Amino acid sequence: MTAIANRYEFVLLFDVTNGNPNGDPDAGNLPRLDPETNQGLVTDVCLKRKIRNYVALEKEEDAGYAIYMQEKSVLNNQHKKAYDALDIKPEAKKLPKDQAKARELTAWMCQNFFDVRTFGAVMTTEVNSGQVRGPVQMAFASSIDPVVPMEVSITRMAVTNERDLEKERTMGRKHIIPYGLYRAHGYISAKLAERTGFSNDDLELLWRALVNMFEHDRSAARGEMSARKLIVFKHDHPMGNAPAHRLFDSVKVQRVEGEEDTPARHYSDYRVSIDAEALPAGVSVDEKL
Repeated sequence: MTAIANRYEFVLLFDVTNGNPNGDPDAGNLPRLDPETNQGLVTDVCLKRKIRNYVALEKEEDAGYAIYMQEKSVLNNQHKKAYDALDIKPEAKKLPKDQAKARELTAWMCQNFFDVRTFGAVMTTEVNSGQVRGPVQMAFASSIDPVVPMEVSITRMAVTNERDLEKERTMGRKHIIPYGLYRAHGYISAKLAERTGFSNDDLELLWRALVNMFEHDRSAARGEMSARKLIVFKHDHPMGNAPAHRLFDSVKVQRVEGEEDTPARHYSDYRVSIDAEALPAGVSVDEKL
């Protein structure tokens, strides 16, 4: 498959209702917050995890779409698959001295693992398969407005042992955000795609994953999460025709007029606009959602 020939940037808007989009394990799993602005945060790692999970569901056992960074996977075993496929004997923590074989190992990992050729990977473990810089990168998502996490008490209705049958039911707690609209930025490099083999088919799969990843990630803890808008900027030139920040600045997310002082509770409380006239020459915009 031919690698993509254009540079892209994208803006993803998603929201959460009565859920925790990304808990912080160092803060009792509270929703992540910017301490200075109280805007909600969702890490790039969290978003990439959801993309990986979607690809694993859609492609399942399709060749070339395995997922490298799986839950509870042993990375050395993933690397060993490349050595076995290419009939190369691994040396502890070292790539083969033959540069051609070393490149072949890394290329095999790119060809067979979707997330390696997409996001890159540091595979310099005991079974060394090299290092890949991925063409697709994402930044943290931030909520448009400050969010106020709520602590909700929950009651356990069942018991584990008969001796506890008459005892008071255990009380627990969960943390939710009543509503938050989040904005994330992403970047796709055509030049890095040439190195990993990230193709147009992979790109279309990435768009589908961004649009649908919350539809297959439902849980009580996450409440209702939905992808609301995916705005894609495409450059004519593989090196790009304008700085990314100029394109991102053309996308405005504003509260509906007259409701600025009330808390947002739905996506319809916002207006999203794209200043198409401000786009530089050689850049086109497409709304995927």
